[in-house]
Amino acid sequence: MTLNNVAAVSSFVEGAPPGELADVIADIKALTVEEPRLLLSVDPAFQKYNEEQLATAKLPGSSQNVLVSSYNSLGSGRYYDVESQTSFAFDHPTQKASSAQSHSLESQHTDLIKSVLKSLSAHAREHYPASTYSVFPTSSDSTLAILLVANRYSPSNFWNGRWRSTYLYNPSTSSLTGTIKVDVHYYEDGNVRLTTSKPVPSASASNASEVVRQIATAEKKYQEELNRGFGQLSEGAFKGLRRQLPVTRQKVLWEKIGNYRLGQDIGGGRAR
Repeated sequence: MTLNNVAAVSSFVEGAPPGELADVIADIKALTVEEPRLLLSVDPAFQKYNEEQLATAKLPGSSQNVLVSSYNSLGSGRYYDVESQTSFAFDHPTQKASSAQSHSLESQHTDLIKSVLKSLSAHAREHYPASTYSVFPTSSDSTLAILLVANRYSPSNFWNGRWRSTYLYNPSTSSLTGTIKVDVHYYEDGNVRLTTSKPVPSASASNASEVVRQIATAEKKYQEELNRGFGQLSEGAFKGLRRQLPVTRQKVLWEKIGNYRLGQDIGGGRAR
């Protein structure tokens, strides 16, 4: 086992597209059959990936999804969820939660956290078909980390996508800043991936409702920017990659394709 191999495998793990970590692990195993213990040496990469990607998992015996991030880490592979008042162990390679225990939130901003969660819940239900969100105090307990992730996986159609929002709110200064990230992978007969990162300018909010109102405004604006960008790609760069006409410079009448005689009608030759 060499440091170069460990670094390479770590980069594969950290670069896994949304919803495809298990596929990446299977590929790594196939490529490293002579070093079966190599995956065991990259645990930090799995943890980094899951915390940065805001991985989600269901608590044992529950249909409720919980978030994994650096903000709700308790150390030693355990994390906690504010809404369910539960801590849990998280296996990073399999992305499974286990060993749930009761956990009480300790923060000077407990009431504010609950209020932001309530407003954030309404925002998520209105704007995302499926999402997981939470609010945690930072390590210094001076600011709140507001997290939201929305995943859409469609492997049967060869695409997967993820929206991540991370905001930091300082109650003492009423300042809200954040970052929105989008990651989409399309892999039918090719391999196209879109990754974006949008800083959210500082905004002022004096209470929970205003915090979520600012979040909703920022996310709506960015969604509109993405829609415009996709339209420009479709009509610009992507359109330039496609051949407008066949080599004959004539349009193919697809509704009559069954009547074409190969080499004559399409190729322009004469019947024999």
